Amino acid sequence: MVTKAGGERPRKANRGSLPAHLDRIEQVIDVEDKSCACCGGALHQIGEDVAERLDVVPTTFRVLVTRRPRYGCRSCESAIVQAPAPARIVEGGIPTETLIAQVLVAKYADHLPLYRQAQIYAREGIQLDRSTLADWVGRAAWYLRPLRDHILERLRRSERLFADETTAPVLDPGRGRTKTGQLWAYARDDRPWGGGDPPMVAYVYAADRKGERAEAHLGDFAGILQVDGFGGYAALAKRRQQVSLAFCWSHVRRKFYELADNSPVATEVLRRIAMLYAIEDQVRGTSAEVRRAVRAERARVIVNDLHVYLEARLRQVSAKSKLADALRYALTRWTGLSLFLDDGRIELDSNTVERSIRPLALNRKNALFAGSDEGGDNWAVIATLIENCKISGINPHAWLSGTLTKLASGHPANAVGELMPWTAVA
Repeated sequence: MVTKAGGERPRKANRGSLPAHLDRIEQVIDVEDKSCACCGGALHQIGEDVAERLDVVPTTFRVLVTRRPRYGCRSCESAIVQAPAPARIVEGGIPTETLIAQVLVAKYADHLPLYRQAQIYAREGIQLDRSTLADWVGRAAWYLRPLRDHILERLRRSERLFADETTAPVLDPGRGRTKTGQLWAYARDDRPWGGGDPPMVAYVYAADRKGERAEAHLGDFAGILQVDGFGGYAALAKRRQQVSLAFCWSHVRRKFYELADNSPVATEVLRRIAMLYAIEDQVRGTSAEVRRAVRAERARVIVNDLHVYLEARLRQVSAKSKLADALRYALTRWTGLSLFLDDGRIELDSNTVERSIRPLALNRKNALFAGSDEGGDNWAVIATLIENCKISGINPHAWLSGTLTKLASGHPANAVGELMPWTAVA
């Protein structure tokens, strides 16, 4: 037990649990003499104490040696017969698909830059240049790109999507510095209202943040786009009437949270937004119809009253103040902020896609930049598939290893849907 200061109730220490699927290597520690020390009689077992400890077998590298005997006929000297060589992602190279998968997972799931991976291999006596690892990444991305494109196409056919973007520093050799590219994220998650389609996300790299990028990525998408306040999405919706924007209450909340210490108005706005989130907590997991009905009964009056309150406060504060900026931010997006009241499938915020952005930020922090625009595109492709593995609850290394093997062996291009991570869920 761990006792906290201040007289708080003690809590149990969380030392972790040991999953049942792990191999158990049993070690029996027994007494040598099984005779009674008092009378000399034979002892019989009355029980045992069992303890489990977590152990690790360090990464073991091995060399797979493939031998392909050649055969010829002594009688007629016909053509030589030999079994074909197995297909590889890196033709003529040394890595297996399992090793390539390890490099991809280490870089894009565990955020370990290639130069650090090269250092790890060097400790084991394996000399691999960072450029060699980068070549493996590029070749794997070439095979995996149709899978990312398939996910993006499925998202385009959805009726509701989340969208967000984050910076992706990219080396600009001609100028001797980095430039700022963008990784755009498009996601779907219907689980909060019991939808049957699998959750998924797709990343797309672009050289800039122009609004037309999102329009190009989304193709003929028609429906509700849940977004933050970035103006590029508003421009998209203005050009395409079949797209409606549902804005994010979490972003509105942040504007006022930054002012709450010195502003009673901001504190009051936060209180009212908290009431909306409390309602959402109660209806999460219910059907879209139930969510819409509860929102109509309980949330609509809160939203309407808040709108009146914001307009009144805006007339009373300095137009150049930060509070006025926060008030205008909310009021100019009110139609999109209110959209959730009439559709139980819409979420209150865009946190779904923001969560999918976080791994990109971690990778950016550790790797600092992509080596080129092509490297940024590879990043988007591989990160897409790893994140979908995580969303589907499957091991990304096992999935990548098996999928790369199938792709190298000529899996049909028109059947990539069979390889999607969510199809691997039992």
